[in-house]
Amino acid sequence: MSMRELAVLGTASQAPTRQRNHNGYVLRWDDEVILFDPGEGSQRQLLHTGITATDLTRICVTHFHGDHCLGLPGMIQRLSLDRVPHPVAVHFPAGGADYFARLRHASSFHETAELAVEPIATDGQRIALRAGTLEARRLRHPIETYGYRLVEPDGRRTLPERLSAYGIGGPAVGELLRVGHLDVGGRRVSADEVSVVRPGQRFAFVMDTGLCDAVYALAEHADLLVIESTFLAPEAALAAEVGHLTAAQAARVAAESGVRRLVLTHFSQRYADPRRFADEAREHFTGELVIAEDLTTVAVPPRRHGTG
Repeated sequence: MSMRELAVLGTASQAPTRQRNHNGYVLRWDDEVILFDPGEGSQRQLLHTGITATDLTRICVTHFHGDHCLGLPGMIQRLSLDRVPHPVAVHFPAGGADYFARLRHASSFHETAELAVEPIATDGQRIALRAGTLEARRLRHPIETYGYRLVEPDGRRTLPERLSAYGIGGPAVGELLRVGHLDVGGRRVSADEVSVVRPGQRFAFVMDTGLCDAVYALAEHADLLVIESTFLAPEAALAAEVGHLTAAQAARVAAESGVRRLVLTHFSQRYADPRRFADEAREHFTGELVIAEDLTTVAVPPRRHGTG
């Protein structure tokens, strides 16, 4: 059975707190296990999740501010320490290649792991995965920053009563869906007659950014949106100045983009009570809301119902 869920390693922004580690998130999506933005302490936080370095298939870095990347040296060295047997892809802004090189070789170690280094060089760059397509979009932040979204292609869900009415069963069902039609009893039955579209699932990851078109493009129809909400509304002017979002802005993006489950994270250390983020977000978003906490797991919602 496939697993699609997010493990939260840390939820702080620039400075960690007693309750919040620096950033870090792991997305399990079938056979893909993607580590996003490993901040300091991510390697230790991973120990509490049941996910190992050997499980990782891919690392995605949004940008090279320290709270999003200073855990990279330890994670990369751990891949070699554990002798991970498969290549691990690494994506990051191409303009930060020098930062990545320095982090990768920040200290002496015996490198055995194979890293497939694939920088993000263009807005809208797409990477084909077995699970779908990973797309990167340029965000608005003082340094080069990209958000990511994983989009599964639409499929089809068969309607048993219609298949039965046409006398179609067994291997013939698979053939009909592959070809798009099947000749039965002297007539051609199309896939549209016995099935409906099954929307593919979507995951979006939006970190440090001011409001921009790319935020909405990434969030569009996401089943699970993980998005920064560094500030609260009274600090909206400061948020805009430094390229960040408020909880209210993130919630409005989710509401306008048809998001099903919203995860707010990346909280400034100036706020002690996380309920303030929930209260502010609830003024704009009525869907499923999660105020992220360290070492919690958030499931990707079940598939949307198919439509004809």
